[in-house]
Amino acid sequence: QLQASGGGSVQAGGSLRLSCAVSGFKTDYFVIAWFRQAPGKGREVVSCISAEGGRKYYADSVKGRFSISRDNAKKEGYLYLDNVEPGDTAVYYCAAKTGVSSIVQSEYPYWGKGTQVTVSS
Repeated sequence: QLQASGGGSVQAGGSLRLSCAVSGFKTDYFVIAWFRQAPGKGREVVSCISAEGGRKYYADSVKGRFSISRDNAKKEGYLYLDNVEPGDTAVYYCAAKTGVSSIVQSEYPYWGKGTQVTVSS
């Protein structure tokens, strides 16, 4: 039901756009979140956006560099990665839930397969 894409290899300071295509939801009212898991580390929240797009959350580590958005007509979410750093290297996952926004990954029942982002120095 969720398909993440757009990952790849990029040099530090570069940019990427990740996309998350959502299908199969009976409602248009769903939150989209991005999580990431770096090698040897646990999965952490990166950003989330409310169903109507008005409320956004960013982890401190990406604030000012990453930007989240969504296109409800297309049922797609996006994560723009700017000025990337080697520490951003991870598998990025998009997730969705109905209801209110949350940064707690256990509250997200729907997950896409991850997309790898590799940042070289």
